[in-house]
Amino acid sequence: MENIGALAILLAFCFAIYAVIGSVVGKLRKKPFLVVSAERSVYSTWILLTIASGILIYSLLTGDFRMGYVAAHTDASMSKIYKFTAWWGGQEGSLLLWAWLLATYSAIVVFMNRRKFRDMMPWVTSVLMATETFFLILIAFVFSPFQILIAGRGNIVEGMGKGLNPLLQYWTMVIHPPMLYLGYVGFTVPFAFAMGSLITKQPGDSWIHTTRRWTIVTWLFQSTGILLGQGWAYAVLGWGGYWAWDPVENASLLPWITATAFLHSVMMQEKKGMMKVWNMVLISATFFLCIFGTFLTRSGVVSSVHAFAQSPIGTYFVVFLAIGIAATIYLILDRLSYLKSEANLESVVSRESSFMFNNLILLASCFAVLWGTLFPVISEAVTGEKISVDAPFFNRINVPIGLGLLFLTGVGPLIAWRRSSIESLRRAFFWPSIAALVVMVGLAIAGVYEHPFALVSFGLCMFVTATIFSEFWKGASAIKAKSGIGLIPATIELTHRNTRRYGGYVVHMGIVFMFIGYTGAAFNQNVTKEVAPGGSFQLGHYTLRIADMLKGENDNYVWQKLVVEASEGGKSLGTMEPERRLYKSSQQPTSEVSIRRRLNEDLYLNFAGISNDNQRAVIQAYTFPLVTWIWIGFWVLAMGTLVCLIPSKVRLSYARTQVIGVTQKHAPVEK
Repeated sequence: MENIGALAILLAFCFAIYAVIGSVVGKLRKKPFLVVSAERSVYSTWILLTIASGILIYSLLTGDFRMGYVAAHTDASMSKIYKFTAWWGGQEGSLLLWAWLLATYSAIVVFMNRRKFRDMMPWVTSVLMATETFFLILIAFVFSPFQILIAGRGNIVEGMGKGLNPLLQYWTMVIHPPMLYLGYVGFTVPFAFAMGSLITKQPGDSWIHTTRRWTIVTWLFQSTGILLGQGWAYAVLGWGGYWAWDPVENASLLPWITATAFLHSVMMQEKKGMMKVWNMVLISATFFLCIFGTFLTRSGVVSSVHAFAQSPIGTYFVVFLAIGIAATIYLILDRLSYLKSEANLESVVSRESSFMFNNLILLASCFAVLWGTLFPVISEAVTGEKISVDAPFFNRINVPIGLGLLFLTGVGPLIAWRRSSIESLRRAFFWPSIAALVVMVGLAIAGVYEHPFALVSFGLCMFVTATIFSEFWKGASAIKAKSGIGLIPATIELTHRNTRRYGGYVVHMGIVFMFIGYTGAAFNQNVTKEVAPGGSFQLGHYTLRIADMLKGENDNYVWQKLVVEASEGGKSLGTMEPERRLYKSSQQPTSEVSIRRRLNEDLYLNFAGISNDNQRAVIQAYTFPLVTWIWIGFWVLAMGTLVCLIPSKVRLSYARTQVIGVTQKHAPVEK
């Protein structure tokens, strides 16, 4: 079986190379049969990688411990679901998943466009399969997932295996890595279309229309992956946080930032013919940051609980990034004349300028996170001493940036296209500003003035909420007055008429909820105590009593559990049961925290260990105000993104006329 898997990868590598060569030669020599044969090679690559992936999954599920990858990442006592997730639990398997997903995406793209964009598609195919070739080189010749253990050469086959990292044996890790991969890999497609557009000197923005929904779906995958990662860190690592500015966390955030900027600026290109260079730069940056994130996870250049061990694979990624970035920069510079804006910015006080400022702030955030992530590596290379950059640096930089973005989220809908008058601004901003001021004054009276950033954040959240609700109210009221239907049906009708606009407002509302949750971190409380069974301690307005300490074991791990009675003001809140585990195969201890989740705050208990005299439990207790709003915000964001994907009931098209060789856009026309 392992030989078939290795052969399938090798054959997929050959087909991928042929797809690149056949596409380019067929296009340059004007030989359509070569182009078609290259597209069929894409399908062949997908079939072969599906076979290889199936063999690896079967080996993991059946416990074929002759294979090094299976022995290193599973054991006989693991449940089937975690044996399956071991596919991406190690270096070789995760690279195979990357390659398989890219082959899947490539096959879908080729099939969907087999009769469209015939001038551009050969180049799109070649970019996709050139990226595929890079990953196939890694799993075919550098880190094969099908290597066999040989007795007497360092590893003896014992029929058990080392087991998956216990930290990864949690339900979100069944979903989190695939979602991030679907995001990372998915951004290759709009990048390939952008490069195809540049190579063929496309005068229009057909590549954006083609990949718009693809990019939105990919962005949703990336968002889901990041939020699931936050949930995993919060519930598994035992320190109570959901974001530590860890290098690998940052690596997943970077392409999300540039992709968010791209999704905003493409609207400017579609509506106004502006920001064409921006869009090329942003989608290229997103793709290369995805590759960079994959490099950080696998090269070992940074220390992280998320990263794999030190490996020589980083050199391959550096070479690929260098060649790819150089080629992209050359193409963009060489095609600047085809990327000229069709309109100029007429006023600083306009919706166009708000999009521009939004992009500038997002890129500032991206640069700050990238610089902080790479600074330890750069400092070690230059001075020989690794200087760490901790969370306070990222917070100092990104909290003001985040508040600026939140402000622009509320400002954008209130400003007109082209230019806004003072009177229109006064009318638009009056009630949202009043609402924000009322919230800030009320919270200041309640004592929140001690946390000025939190006070500003809550005020801006109210400001954005008011602007979003006013947009829905004005549109739905007009439909209600005209058609006589109820307000809720009118709101649904309004959203259906322009799903991108109003779905975007729902996404912004999700961001507001998440900001509320993040702002709650300013009011966190925690205490660490050594408490004997029967003892109690206080955390804020909670009283926590250790009622019992239990122990036991199963085939996979040995466990100890605390039974903690929680009460508030003398009223019982029930019991909580934080747990410690020691996994038998890896001898690695983990914590299973206990969380009492509420809208206002979470009560969070971590069983950290046993005291030196073995008589008392070491327990870490936290209160995390408003954390639940982060997860609520994600569901609202996901719902809004799905609304954006629904075709609008009323399509807007922009008539164009040619004026001295420049395309001019006119007012939208309903179809």
